[in-house]
Amino acid sequence: MYVSRIHMTVNNIQFTKIEIQIAKYLFKHYKDRYNARQLARILNINHAHANKLCNILANKKLLTKENIGNSVFFSYKYDNKLAINFIEYMLSLEEFPKWLSVLAHSLKKFKDHVEMGLVFGSSIKTREFNDIDVLLMYNAQKSKNVKKIKDEIRKSELVEKPIRYINITEKDILLNKENKIFYNILSESLVFHNPEKYVGVVRKYRK
Repeated sequence: MYVSRIHMTVNNIQFTKIEIQIAKYLFKHYKDRYNARQLARILNINHAHANKLCNILANKKLLTKENIGNSVFFSYKYDNKLAINFIEYMLSLEEFPKWLSVLAHSLKKFKDHVEMGLVFGSSIKTREFNDIDVLLMYNAQKSKNVKKIKDEIRKSELVEKPIRYINITEKDILLNKENKIFYNILSESLVFHNPEKYVGVVRKYRK
């Protein structure tokens, strides 16, 4: 019921693919503010078009606007319930690059044992990568099960490149909230398990 309700809302308001791209980018980059020119350069779109879409998203209550000097900067509305429901739904639909389809299938094995799972690093950006970076957030009690699944994935040899895991608890993330490396992982990643938890972590982490 929850998913269908958000889906109906998304359809009723009607978001374009680029609007969703902008919203996701701003949500994930929670420590930064961007003006339309910066977003246009990052997302490879026209500046005037980026400015128009950012204002549309602000009118749809997903973004906040802040005037600084001669520029208008945009950031995500982290305290708006509809905006949070929207981003949770959009992240649940997040697609992996085609070259990581086997990996995405293999990582589903972790779903009953981890609280959150992310893939980050060069593998999500280009076909030319040496290894795959995966973050797993789980409680220590699950360590044995998680290790068993890692071994299963490795022994199956379905994923051709080596996987490098970062194993953490939620407390570890919150203790490292000022760490630039952790920020880069959270902001430049794809969620493969539990987008609601990811959203919750980002909202805690940014405060």
